[in-house]
Amino acid sequence: MVTIAPVTPSDRAEWLALWNGYLTFYETELDEATTQSTFARITTPESGINAAIARDDSGTAIGLVHWLTHLATWTTTDYCYLEDLFVSTNARGLGTGAALIEHVREWAVEHGSSKLYWLTAETNAVARGLYDRVATRSGLIQYQIAL
Repeated sequence: MVTIAPVTPSDRAEWLALWNGYLTFYETELDEATTQSTFARITTPESGINAAIARDDSGTAIGLVHWLTHLATWTTTDYCYLEDLFVSTNARGLGTGAALIEHVREWAVEHGSSKLYWLTAETNAVARGLYDRVATRSGLIQYQIAL
């Protein structure tokens, strides 16, 4: 059984291992200042970035999720954006990803958001299989400009 709880300052080492796994999966490197800032934000409720950590029956951290809300022009309420979702390799296929998404969905409903959404890489086939089961693909294509 997976348990999910907010990330706290005492979770730093376990969160960092998952965070580094997430960055490795996306073949991304971030400087230490960005990682430190991210952890500070997710453990400060006033920052607006929320985070939860999933643990298996033995208490081992096996997944993480980060999300935030933002104003939207197509609704009078906020949208909820699931920014980061990662499950450790040895825990994939056991329902952890679905449980983390459901955790954020429940939070978004409780906080009055009108939509929960996220992005993933086109090549992330395993995760996309899960996403296709729990959500509706929007059909939108993302563009970005690095600043």
